[in-house]
Amino acid sequence: MIYAENILICIAVPLFISLIFVKGNARHFVASFLVGMGVCLIAAYISGFTGLVNGLNENDTAIFISPVIEETLKFLPLLYILVLFAPENDDLLLCSLGIGAGFATFENCCHILSAGAESLTYILIRGLGVGVMHIVSMLMLAMGMAVIRHIRAFSVSGIIGALALSMMFHALYNLLVSEPGISSYIGYVLPLVTAVLLYIPYRKFPSKN
Repeated sequence: MIYAENILICIAVPLFISLIFVKGNARHFVASFLVGMGVCLIAAYISGFTGLVNGLNENDTAIFISPVIEETLKFLPLLYILVLFAPENDDLLLCSLGIGAGFATFENCCHILSAGAESLTYILIRGLGVGVMHIVSMLMLAMGMAVIRHIRAFSVSGIIGALALSMMFHALYNLLVSEPGISSYIGYVLPLVTAVLLYIPYRKFPSKN
């Protein structure tokens, strides 16, 4: 048993103190990173409770419940930033990366403390698989929101579509890695391959609205 709240406090306090000293985009990223860690903790509570209420085991919860809850909770602060501050595309993408990185980092820390860090293979899978997956799903969501936010007639449906895409990507990863064999190997490399493919449109993505 691990105490996730205590782990969150241990990681979050120095980052929170650093907010006093950093400025500009660095402050935005650190703040988004902290939000991502908090979202991870809340998502774990909700996913665990929902799976328990529905009588699902840990594997089924990871496939059917967690992607919906986790991506929705990661989406909400991004939507809040978009609606309240109307940031430039660069700032929106930066915040999405911060939320995704914070979520992935805190989740990986909890899993490593629970399962141990003796296996280098396991550590690489957590870092290159799960860690990159959360960043990629948030980046896809933010890029989708940045593209469709100016298409007023399709703004709501477009945002829902972008959110659904991130959910499906997350669920596909969890499904692929749920069973050992060739499917799990495909799942492990899927986030990294997707990140490489996203890098090209990301570099060409307009920085302004």
